[in-house]
Amino acid sequence: MIDTHCHLTFPDFQGKIGATLDACAQNHVTGVITISTTSQDCTKALELAKSDERIWCSAGVHPCYADQEPHNWNEVIRVGQHERCVAWGELGLDRHYDEPSQEIQIRVLHDQLEMIRDQATKGQDLPIIVHCRKAFDALIPIFKSSGINPGKFVFHCFTGTPDDARHVLDFGAMISFTGVVTYKNAAEVAEAAKLVPLDRIMVETDSPYLAPVPHRGERPCQPAWAWHTAEFLAHLRGEPMDGDDGFHAAINRNTHRFFNIDAQSQLQGTNA
Repeated sequence: MIDTHCHLTFPDFQGKIGATLDACAQNHVTGVITISTTSQDCTKALELAKSDERIWCSAGVHPCYADQEPHNWNEVIRVGQHERCVAWGELGLDRHYDEPSQEIQIRVLHDQLEMIRDQATKGQDLPIIVHCRKAFDALIPIFKSSGINPGKFVFHCFTGTPDDARHVLDFGAMISFTGVVTYKNAAEVAEAAKLVPLDRIMVETDSPYLAPVPHRGERPCQPAWAWHTAEFLAHLRGEPMDGDDGFHAAINRNTHRFFNIDAQSQLQGTNA
């Protein structure tokens, strides 16, 4: 499987990329997508993706960094045009923190959506990684009015309620789960995970954050631990992990389809 969302450019992994990827290979994780948070960070993410065939990247500005202006949209576009970049984002809205203000976050979000629409007309029609924290009621209408195909969005690190999940699914987007779903105090997230159709679900770590059980509380969370979350979800949903119709095969199909990653491009010799 692929860890569809981690942050290998963060200081936690400096000088440890090779060891981190080797640990992944020993735990059924054959590749990772390192996600950008700023227009400067996306440059670093692309350099990592170009350095190792097990890494892909995204290009975008995280809402919690929306006030770190000016944003170099030309650089975001440049990274997005590279074959190792498989998504825009992460972008969205965050209401957990007071800053940046919602006004700034919304303005930067609209700037990104306009950029994405323009790039799609030029043939660069990438999927979009969504950061949504306590903002489903505001964010989904913005996406609906954007004119972008709902199937292009994945709501990453889902931490909402079952009703929030229903709204995302009714909109038409994918949903991705981190180690949070394994926590005993995240019962609503677990209930939401049961609602997601098998062809609409993905798995990630969001490392260096949110280590799953049995590693909860450890920092940095390792991309290799995505397997723990996948196994937990399969058990939670009452689905077999293995087999052509199992949860493992399904999340691989979803990942390859959504990010347009060729399954054969993953590292050979592992349980992909």
